Amino acid sequence: MKQRVRAILITSAGATLFMKRVRPGAAPYWVVVGGGVEDRDASPEDALLREIREEIAGDADLVRPFHELQNPAGEKEVFYLARIERWNFADRTGPEFQRDDRGEYFLEEVPLTTEAIAKLNLMPPEISSVLRDAITRGELAEL
Repeated sequence: MKQRVRAILITSAGATLFMKRVRPGAAPYWVVVGGGVEDRDASPEDALLREIREEIAGDADLVRPFHELQNPAGEKEVFYLARIERWNFADRTGPEFQRDDRGEYFLEEVPLTTEAIAKLNLMPPEISSVLRDAITRGELAEL
């Protein structure tokens, strides 16, 4: 079973970074930065740092695991909380950005509030709910 890792990237401005996906014939949706753990990765954490470098040309500090779920494809997805200070979406290098059939990708900085998160069509929906609950409980205030 393939494992996926994703990062809830918290900026110094108190926002989080999400990838907006726009595909022809479908409503836009947002996803958390990350991807699959590959055989060449020394650990899931190394895979996540690689994905952050590939997808947003960013350097992040992983803080801790945040949530785990099984996606509809039966894959385990582990979400981490991470701090990020620098990124440059124009310098992204991930293979998905080289394909024309994958639609468009936009990086958006979203305020880390329940209201802002609730307005997004964030996938998977479970992470939207978990994230909003953590914000309400004040669990992300230390970041």
